[in-house]
Amino acid sequence: MSTLSDLAEPRVAASPGSDPLMRAAWLYYVEGMTQADVGVAMGLPRARVIALLALAREQGAVRVHIGGATASQVALERALRARYALAEVVVTPAALVPANVPRLVGHAAGRFLLDHLAPGVALAVGWGATLHAALKAVPATPLPHATVTSLLGGAVHARAITPFEVARHLADLLGARCYALNAPLVVSDAAMRDALWRDAALRELRERARNADVALLSVGDVSEAATLFEAGLVPAAELASLRAAGAVGDVLGHFVDAQGRRVAHALNERVMAVDLDDLAHGPQVALVAGGARKVTAIAAALRALPVHALVTDETAARGLLRG
Repeated sequence: MSTLSDLAEPRVAASPGSDPLMRAAWLYYVEGMTQADVGVAMGLPRARVIALLALAREQGAVRVHIGGATASQVALERALRARYALAEVVVTPAALVPANVPRLVGHAAGRFLLDHLAPGVALAVGWGATLHAALKAVPATPLPHATVTSLLGGAVHARAITPFEVARHLADLLGARCYALNAPLVVSDAAMRDALWRDAALRELRERARNADVALLSVGDVSEAATLFEAGLVPAAELASLRAAGAVGDVLGHFVDAQGRRVAHALNERVMAVDLDDLAHGPQVALVAGGARKVTAIAAALRALPVHALVTDETAARGLLRG
C-alpha cells in the first residue's frame, strides 16, 4: 500500500546529458552530492541549484518511490475500513503545513491509481487541486484501449486548471482516449441543463461514466478556499446561501448536507456534472481528499456515495473517526 512515509531512493528519469535541470538532479539524487557541491560542479549559486531540484520534482524528471506505512497509519486505515465499510484505505502522514495537503494526498492518490491501471481500463475523473497534484505521481504509462471520461463541465473563464485539463492530462499520460463534458459547469437554468443532457454525445458520456471501472473523485468544502470558488467556477457570492441551505461540501459540483443529501439550492439545478446516482451502481468510486478543513465534507461524501476506496491524510482520518 503506497503512503507518504519511508522514502526510498528517488528515481531520476534520464541520464543528465547537457540539460542543467537533469544534471543537477543526477548529481544530487544519484551521485549523492550536497546542494553546495552541485553548485560548485555546475558553476551555479546554491539558490539556483535548489530551484532546479524543485523544478525537477515538479516536472516529473525525478520521481520518488514511496512505500511502507507507520503503525499509526495502518491502525487508522483499518479503523476507517471498518467504520465506513471501505474496501481500500490509504492514509498519508499529516502535512506540517496545511497548504501542502493536496500535494501529499495527491501523491498517494497517484500511486493508488497506478495500482489500478491495466490495458482497456475505463477511468472517470472529477477535478480539484488534489486530483491535479495526483497526476504528478503518475508516470507516462501507455495503456491500449484505455479511456478517460471527465465527469463535470468547466468554465469559459477560470483562474486555475479546469476539469477538462485534468482529464486530458491523465489521458495523455496513459495514451488514452479522452471524453470531455463540453459545457459550463453552471448553466443559466434547469431547463438549459436538461436540454444539454438530451444531446446524444453527452448521453453517451453519461453512459461511459456509469460503466467506468474506476471513478476518481475529490471533495470540496464550502469556503472561499475551496478550489471550486477559488478558481471562479462558482461565484463566491453563493457561499452564504449554500451554507444557509445546509451545504457542507460538494462532490462533482453537487452540493450536499452533512448526511450526504443534495441541498435545496438553485445551483444544484444548474450544475452540468454527471449525477451522483449515475455512479452509485457502476464504477468503483475512489474518494481523494484530506486536511482538517474537509473532514465534514468527506464524511458527507462517504454518505452520498457507495465509496470503494478512500485516500486521505492522518488529520482527516482522525477527524472522520471522531465524527
